[in-house]
Amino acid sequence: MKEFIDFLNGLSSFLWGPVMLVLLVGTGLYLTLGLHFFSFRNWLPAYKCLWEGRKDKSTEGEISPWNALMTALAADIGTGNIVGVATAIAIGGPGALFWMWVTALVGMMTKFSEVLLSVHFREKTPAGNWVGGAMYFIKNGLSQNWRWLATAFAIFGMIACFGIGCMVQANSISVNLNKSFSIPTWVSAILLFLLAGIVLLGGIKRVGQVAGRLVPYMALAYVGMCLLIIIMNITSVPHVFWMILSDAFTPTAAEGGFVGASVMLAIQMGMARGIFSNEAGLGSAPMAHAASTAESPLVQASIGMLDVFIDTIIICSMTGFAILISTTDQGTALWSSGISGGTLTAAAFKQNLSSLGEYGVTICLALFAFTTGLGWCVYGERCVIYLFGDSAQKIFRVVFVVAFGLGAVLALDVVWLFADIANALMAFPNIIGILLLSPVLFKIVQEECSRDSRFTL
Repeated sequence: MKEFIDFLNGLSSFLWGPVMLVLLVGTGLYLTLGLHFFSFRNWLPAYKCLWEGRKDKSTEGEISPWNALMTALAADIGTGNIVGVATAIAIGGPGALFWMWVTALVGMMTKFSEVLLSVHFREKTPAGNWVGGAMYFIKNGLSQNWRWLATAFAIFGMIACFGIGCMVQANSISVNLNKSFSIPTWVSAILLFLLAGIVLLGGIKRVGQVAGRLVPYMALAYVGMCLLIIIMNITSVPHVFWMILSDAFTPTAAEGGFVGASVMLAIQMGMARGIFSNEAGLGSAPMAHAASTAESPLVQASIGMLDVFIDTIIICSMTGFAILISTTDQGTALWSSGISGGTLTAAAFKQNLSSLGEYGVTICLALFAFTTGLGWCVYGERCVIYLFGDSAQKIFRVVFVVAFGLGAVLALDVVWLFADIANALMAFPNIIGILLLSPVLFKIVQEECSRDSRFTL
């Protein structure tokens, strides 16, 4: 068994290593150049479309453009924003945060492209489900010879949803609630089973409604606590900015419990944790956006790219600054104390906000993890519909809800590894499909921009 786990660990490290980072960031850069820096020039119209998208704009689709983005954000805003950022800084140094920003800025065009293709090539099933995603734009946009790639994506997505989007999230909730509030894991399991059942058995419309109401307040509460920490230490902000920028291009020296980091390690940690958080290029979020009632694929894609900006540039940055600005009782930098992951973030919040920070970050982590489960249920359901048809939809929801409850009380080391591998493998069919369809993508954007005066190309 140990040999098998070592093999899975090695495979996971390889899949999330330099090859994956070059593929994802390179694709984002290619799309950014090919679409003439669309995201940089059109983010204000995108926010305007988002605000207007609280209501349905078309008879096609199942959920409003606003709820589609909130469902995607529900899945994206999770442990990566709290634990992943802290891990990147603790291993790669402050410069890792800069490379997270770089990954997000080019990743916005990857997310834009995969959402646009997903909406453009989506289908309506006999049961009335509007379905899209990499499997559908590969199936409907490329020749029959590529059908196997679409099937592979759906299989990987189905596996990943039960691990990284379900059981792992439930386990994170129960462990943290037990640690902070002494709530038994079996109590958390029952509560999660009931709450997940109430929401998820209602399908994508109910998920969208819950996400549309919960996600904005959840994110604002977390960002508000981070801003409070930053304001309390406002004089340190210029130094933190300089540290992030300088350490992005020069090795970070060992300090306290921090062992030091090369520039390459800062790049790798920043990019890997950034992609893990915003999921740009992995192909997950477009499955939620494909159910949107937006008036055109261009509008929903423009809204979709804001997913990356909100997740990484705003929320991950807030976590990063809250950590880098904090000090220990001895006055030394907290980030270099030797602790890592969620423990580091929790320590920063507790150091500055006392019990409010300690309990606040636990509650935020629980909410982030729960909404991640909601979003990933939508993704898994879409993969199951592609593989087995509408008849499997209700069965999948029941199984997912049961798995959500079980995840709170089970040891998940192997489950996590399988899910992590499947999550990485989703990227390859998705990126291949985007690159092969990029000429079609460029043509669609050009045509729609000529019809919609709000956007420029």
